[in-house]
Amino acid sequence: MHSVAPTIMFWLPPMLKLILTAFTVVAASVVVERAGPLIGALVASLPVTMWPAYLFLFHDHDTDYLAASGQVGLAVNAATAPFMLIYLVLAQRRGLIRSLLPAIACWIVLALLVRSFDWTAIGAGLLNLAVYPLSIQLSMRFSDVKLQPVVRQWYELPLRTALVCALMGAVLALSHFGGPGAAGMVAVYPISTTSTMLLLHTRIGGRASAAVIANSLWGLFGIGIGLFMMTLTAPRWGGAAGLAILLAVPVTWNWSVWFVRRRQLI
Repeated sequence: MHSVAPTIMFWLPPMLKLILTAFTVVAASVVVERAGPLIGALVASLPVTMWPAYLFLFHDHDTDYLAASGQVGLAVNAATAPFMLIYLVLAQRRGLIRSLLPAIACWIVLALLVRSFDWTAIGAGLLNLAVYPLSIQLSMRFSDVKLQPVVRQWYELPLRTALVCALMGAVLALSHFGGPGAAGMVAVYPISTTSTMLLLHTRIGGRASAAVIANSLWGLFGIGIGLFMMTLTAPRWGGAAGLAILLAVPVTWNWSVWFVRRRQLI
């Protein structure tokens, strides 16, 4: 009994982290099925995996570690835009595997390349500012496709949960063994976007799935703004304030995008 109790206490916090994060992202992905490409994409691109990852990093480490991880994550976040562009272009004519694997390979190469440089918060912010507006402009012609209702398969929710748990497990492990750079890189891997591609492509077709991804670029740009604000504010105001800003900025940004786009369509 004396040996069992410490074991339970050791595994309980990470298991709770995995369960809570998986529940959040799976709930968000279900909303995608019940909304159009714009609303579904803005919901799916909320920081439902990234924010808990940084929350757990701050809980296990300190404010300096949080800021350093956020700075790396901000630079690597720029690699997500080409990842999404490659998928949505290939998905117009190709199947899931031939669309997704080149996109993932591109993300890995670009993420490692970006991480090889020493970025300041300003430099990483300017990188996102250069990449995302151009990517959004290029993706606009793929963004307006009507989604048809589909029947969810029995294995989909467990699959989404497994994908999210794999990400969170990697973040927690890398935070201890890989340092803030590796943890920050993995924390911003677009697991929600990848799971959306994986699940929607075979059910509603490549073009409809690509429309969701095209609209998601707006949300990833908002995440970049949130990461930039966190890296600036956390060292001055503390990790809790930085995390609050990291959550508030993408939520406010996505709501603003929805409001503006809705008025344009009226």
